Amino acid sequence: MKNKKLLQIYNKLYPAFGPQHWWPGDTPFEIAVGAILTQNTNWGNVEKAIANLKKEKALSAKAIHDMPLKKLASLIQPSGYFNVKAKRLKSFINFLMNEYHGSMANMKKENMHALRHKLLNVNGIGPETADSILLYALDKPIFVIDAYTKRVLSRHKILEHDEPYEKFQERFHAALEKDVKLFNEYHALFVRVGKLFCKPKPKCEECPLKKI
Repeated sequence: MKNKKLLQIYNKLYPAFGPQHWWPGDTPFEIAVGAILTQNTNWGNVEKAIANLKKEKALSAKAIHDMPLKKLASLIQPSGYFNVKAKRLKSFINFLMNEYHGSMANMKKENMHALRHKLLNVNGIGPETADSILLYALDKPIFVIDAYTKRVLSRHKILEHDEPYEKFQERFHAALEKDVKLFNEYHALFVRVGKLFCKPKPKCEECPLKKI
């Protein structure tokens, strides 16, 4: 029944909001950088940081790899926690250079589960960031769980809010076809409903999920 509920939620959200065109980014590399920079901040701040990198012609694995840490931190300053994020970005770039010659296309050829395991061993990359890179940058069929998803599912009595990440993810993998486009769209719809209605103080009366 709970698995059926996940389909019901999608079938309410998609007509209400339409396609979300997420994740914004011109290249797989830009999407991966965005996934790291978006930790603990909003997307508007990430866009400013990425615009700074583009202005410096520094949005490439080689440019970031060769750049002094201090300069990288100053360019990504709008994204917040910039010293920490500069180190995380450097760790990811080192991994990309060492394992895949700096190529996201080479990374994409790797088996999804093996790659996920490797990504989780990179400093500063947790499950949500790893899965965002896999799904959005590399078109791998894995469902991304974030704070919005947990909030919606716990309020609809599908899972307790403090259940582990993997348990939430398993629920989606069991209920839905492993389809990149579906996983992409559904996760983005959770973000939309979470921002508009399923806030810490919810607006249930106006929410498309009100009747579920």
